[in-house]
Amino acid sequence: MTTMSSAIRIAPVSTMIEPVERQRVDAAGAGLYRTIHRDSISEVLRDLKERRISAVIVSVGRCVREEPAQMAAVVRAFPRIPTVALLSSAGDTNAEAVLALGNCGIRTLIDVREPEGWGRLRALLGREATKDVDRIALAVLHDDLRGAPEDCWRFFEALFSAELRVCTVRQLARRLNVLPSTLMSRFFRARVPAPKKYLAFARLVRAARLFENPGLSISDVANHLDYSSPQSFGRHVRTLLNITAGEFRCTYDGERMLERFRRDLVHPNLGSLRELHPLAVRPGMRLVPLAYAAAV
Repeated sequence: MTTMSSAIRIAPVSTMIEPVERQRVDAAGAGLYRTIHRDSISEVLRDLKERRISAVIVSVGRCVREEPAQMAAVVRAFPRIPTVALLSSAGDTNAEAVLALGNCGIRTLIDVREPEGWGRLRALLGREATKDVDRIALAVLHDDLRGAPEDCWRFFEALFSAELRVCTVRQLARRLNVLPSTLMSRFFRARVPAPKKYLAFARLVRAARLFENPGLSISDVANHLDYSSPQSFGRHVRTLLNITAGEFRCTYDGERMLERFRRDLVHPNLGSLRELHPLAVRPGMRLVPLAYAAAV
């Protein structure tokens, strides 16, 4: 079985920092994250609602000078997305600045006046990668599926790959370089749930994780996960779990939904999954050409 990639990649970081700090923040994140520099807290809020953001970085000075009440509201609305304050000027160490940070709800302050501070920033944001629900899911599934064929693991890896976000079995099959009909028939013959069901539950794991942020509405989550509409998301939830989207939000966080995924789809089928070859090319079969797969 293949192991999880050791390369850490996290979602973009939204910043509201001083112009002179931007280049250093970019350099600190090289190979780990990319930054989206904003000029106002309203723009940061838009990022949080419309993009998959892993963290927010703000300057201490800007927290003091600009809309601290609005900053506090954003921090409260997105508790699962860490907000980090950068201390880069001696003038920002006064009591007023410290009080402003506390009032905004910001608990993490990194002093970047010394080179070690930039290393701390990188290390802190790197740890966020391990908290990402996709990585958590892959870690526990890696243990659950120990001994499964490599191509079976590739299927589950694709379900929770941050780089290969897909919404349909057709898209998933294309990413895995196999015909959709082949993928579905092999699951059917193995007497395990259909690929569509695994994919649908994986999307709900991500949805539950996003709902841990009260600042995200049902519409925001539906948009994040590429549902055609909030109504489509609601139908998806009702079909799979027989509850409304609002009830889903109140019932499941990311961890609980991941446990439901494992309990319903993985654990009862471990014997079959450990013998499943959903992608392997059999004698006399031809691998789906990449050019064809890209056109599907």
